[in-house]
Amino acid sequence: MTEVDDPVVLVDPQGEPIGEHPKSTVHHAATPLHLAFSLYLFNASGQLLLTRRALSKATWPGVWTNSCCGHPLPGEEFESAIRRRLGTELGMDVTDLRCALPDFAYTAQDASGIRENEICPVFVGAPVHPNRGPDPNPEEVMDWSWVPWRDAVAAMSATPFAFSPWAVRQVSQLATSSSP
Repeated sequence: MTEVDDPVVLVDPQGEPIGEHPKSTVHHAATPLHLAFSLYLFNASGQLLLTRRALSKATWPGVWTNSCCGHPLPGEEFESAIRRRLGTELGMDVTDLRCALPDFAYTAQDASGIRENEICPVFVGAPVHPNRGPDPNPEEVMDWSWVPWRDAVAAMSATPFAFSPWAVRQVSQLATSSSP
């Protein structure tokens, strides 16, 4: 089974699992509500790792976004899913992982007509190897940069179109909370 065939957990509005659907076909103009996660990695200097989505991505190609995001498999704990995706996307591992926005949910429609519809808890953490940069999978990530947190907040506020809609909303919420 390839990753695009992995099952995505469908949920009800309270976040309770109600079924599964293959990742390759779950995202479309009427995407059902499903479970996801977002991760924000901070280095020892407090800089955020931003990534730029590969141009081959079906949705929001070429836009800047959070460090890593994905979908947990049925029965998979968030920590395991985050480690799995972080390894796949960036060849990295995470430490000091904590959930900063447990109730984050959103919908957004890409220019292609594909709609995201996710309950998406937001996590923050630090790279296990802080002196080693990412080794991005080119099918997932075309570029990356460590950015001071205040600069990321300002950029997403000033130019939201250059970033994924979930990152813009998440960073706004993180900036006004006690996190990151």
